[in-house]
Amino acid sequence: MSREARWQALLALLVERGRLEVDPVAAELGVSAATIRRDLDQLAEQQMLVRTRGGAVLHGVSYELPLRYRTSRRAAEKRRISEAVADLVDAGEVVGLTGGTTTTEVARALAARADLAELGPPALTVVTNALNIAGELAVRPQFKIVLTGGVARPQSFELTGPLAQSVLEQITVDTAVLGVDGFDVADGAATRHEDEAAVNRLLCARARRVIVATDSSKLGLRAFARICPTSAVDLLVTDAGLGDAGARAFESAGVEVVRV
Repeated sequence: MSREARWQALLALLVERGRLEVDPVAAELGVSAATIRRDLDQLAEQQMLVRTRGGAVLHGVSYELPLRYRTSRRAAEKRRISEAVADLVDAGEVVGLTGGTTTTEVARALAARADLAELGPPALTVVTNALNIAGELAVRPQFKIVLTGGVARPQSFELTGPLAQSVLEQITVDTAVLGVDGFDVADGAATRHEDEAAVNRLLCARARRVIVATDSSKLGLRAFARICPTSAVDLLVTDAGLGDAGARAFESAGVEVVRV
């Protein structure tokens, strides 16, 4: 196993469990305890975790792992959600995508739609502030890509700030797809960072339809910076982990709920 693969595995396990012990994880990954200690030391130097005696723990709640190390969490649910969202988009639309693991999967699901590829350029216009999403779709001729300006956040690959907002103020969007860190009926859709929330909020304001695409683990949660109130969301696409009572609560607030 390469170092990069070990690091990705270690961070995925740490996100899932919250704490790692050297000897058990070494046995799980099939490498020596010395190798795991060295990996954890190097990850700690990059501020991706906190070393403890015999292992490691996550940073506090204010810390965010880089996007590339969060993609493995609830991967099956995110794929189903992304495919359902992509199916809701009509050819010819202008679609806004925020950054995040689920919206990245939505971009990939749109790229996999054969009907869009057959229509030729541009079958879809995609507006995004996420560098990774723009990079994945820009090589596909069926998409017209509009990338906002701004300052890049290395954890999420999102562009934020006045430059990003100035672009969004000049356009209109048919469908905005939001990735969130929390979506609560009372408190609305939210993210951890106020700069991301400001850009996402403006994208919602410029859209005819707003879709929140998130797995059920983020529903009922609050996050620091609100993107928009629940009343601004038209549709929630999530997995079957959202129970009937939770779905009814969102529907009573005026949000259509799709569980996949």
